[in-house]
Order: sequence, then C-alpha cells, then structure tokens
Amino acid sequence: MSHRIGFTGDVMLGRLVDERHRRRSPEAVWGTMLDRLRACDGLFVNLECCLSSRGEPWRRTYRPFHFRANPKWAIPALESAGVDACALANNHVFDFETVGLTDTLDELDAAEIARSGAGRTLEEALEPAHVTVGDRTIGFVSLTDNVPEYAADESSPGTAYVDIDVEDARTRTTVRETLDRARSKSPDLLIVSLHWGPNMVERPPESFGRFGRWLVDQGVDVVYGHSAHVFHGIEVYEGRPILYDTGDFVDDYAVDDDLRNDRSFLFELSVGDGGRPSELRLQPVEIFDVAVHEASTDAAAWCRARMRARSEEFGTSFERDGEALVLPLTE
Repeated sequence: MSHRIGFTGDVMLGRLVDERHRRRSPEAVWGTMLDRLRACDGLFVNLECCLSSRGEPWRRTYRPFHFRANPKWAIPALESAGVDACALANNHVFDFETVGLTDTLDELDAAEIARSGAGRTLEEALEPAHVTVGDRTIGFVSLTDNVPEYAADESSPGTAYVDIDVEDARTRTTVRETLDRARSKSPDLLIVSLHWGPNMVERPPESFGRFGRWLVDQGVDVVYGHSAHVFHGIEVYEGRPILYDTGDFVDDYAVDDDLRNDRSFLFELSVGDGGRPSELRLQPVEIFDVAVHEASTDAAAWCRARMRARSEEFGTSFERDGEALVLPLTE
C-alpha cells in the first residue's frame, strides 16, 4: 500500500501571521491548501518560530528578528492541517530564550505532535522522533548549522547544532549516533531535516551536496533541507531525493522581486511497499495575505521553470501533471 508524505518549506507563524490569525479561524493560515495538506498520510514541517506567549527576545548576541506565535491558535492550526512532526533545529526556536523554547516543547508534546531538533539538553535535542503513518513507522532527525549560540549542550537547552562538513570527525560521529538511535525502532523510512546555509541564495554549495549524498550512504531515505527562503534544485541519489531547500510555506517576509521567496511547493513523496520512495510530486504554492495558497497559473509556471532550471545541474528532469511537477524515483 502506498502512502503520501508531505513536506513544506518554512512555517513561520509569528509577527504579522500571529497578529492576523489570532482573529481568524486557526485553519485560515493554510488558505486554499488545507484540503491538500489534510489529504497527506503524513505531514512534516520546519516550524520557524517558538510557540509561547512568554519570554523576552534573545539579546545575548545580536539577532535582528524574533519570531513567536501564540499557541492558543498556532497549535490548533498545526492540528487542523494534520501536521505529524515539526523540525525545531533552526535559527528561531530559541528567539524568546529558554521559556519560549520549553513552552514550544511542552505545547507540541501536549498536542501529541512529534518534534525533533531542540530540547532541554543536547541529548534531548538530538533525540529522533518516530511517527506512525498508516502501517509504516517514520524516523525523523532534525539538525542545523545556523546560529551556534543557540546550540544545546549537555546541561543547557537549545538546538541540535552540527557543522555541515563530512570531513569533520565530530560531525560524522554525532550524526551516525543519532541515525543509530533513529534506527533503533526499525523505521520503514528515515528522514533527516537540515536547516542549513544562508538566506536568499538559489543553489546549495558543493559541500552540501557531499553531505547530502553521505547521509544517503548512511541509510537516509529523504534529505529535507530548508533555510534559504528560496527553493533549490532537487538531486536524486541512489533513488533517494535530496531536497536541498524547500523554500518558504507561510510567513510575513518582504518579497524579493527576482527570487520570489513567496513561491515554492508542497513536496509530496509517495512511499511504496518496503518503505521505498517511488515518486515525488511538487505542487506549486504562493504566499499572500499571510497565508499559503495554491499558486496562480502564472506563479505555478514560474515555479516549474525555476525548479527545472535549478535541478539541471543534478541531472534531474521532471514530468508535468496539471500544475504540478512529477519526479519518478529510480536507482
């Protein structure tokens, strides 16, 4: 039996998104994408904010932006879309200091939404999540190379921070140990979320390519990247998709007229018998009115053209199905 697993770009529910949607029904943030999100058998997002009404903005080092959403509407919003797991290893989950971070952990736990990538200690931050989707178990690991001052340690809260460098022995050891813990429950599918690299760039550095392929060599089935606010090309390595960057899905950010950080996709992975990825479907989306929507005809054409161009260097080509791009996955 095939299952469809959805992945989104950054979900930032703070600032104007928070202000606007406190006065709306929680599901309004998903715009015209709500039914499609609900139709996924499993849904994974990068939660680019903390969920709290408490805490003071991080001032220990300079941080220009601080993102926080009130959990009274944000948790029902995540539940309304059927979000199964949140990646928390990113550069905003600690924006409102320890209380904001721990509130986020507690709110997600109370809602029974799985999470990985941040914790009260390094051990908790590195702990993989395990999600049941139908008759399948999915292991979910979340790591970041953003904001080293947010990194957890043995006795302090923070994120699961690593240097993205396959030549770094410490990184290799940390990642291998984390993947071993993820495999302890014999998941049918193993996903690694990576919040990596700088903002507003159109392609990943070669070091990310080496790291992504190394992860697949370690047994990872899906590399799920984000951070740039701009979607990147997709590589298929050994039949496994490397999503170098999934762009943005919900936010209130200023829009670059060329890079169009308000446009991306819902990435839908079909997983067949034995837990093997068989197809990746890319449904174009765009952000407006601080909500995500199915892309207009012109925006969808722009998304398809940019994705095709950005994926050429990886030898990746797509089929077309309506407004969507379709990528068969074969070794």
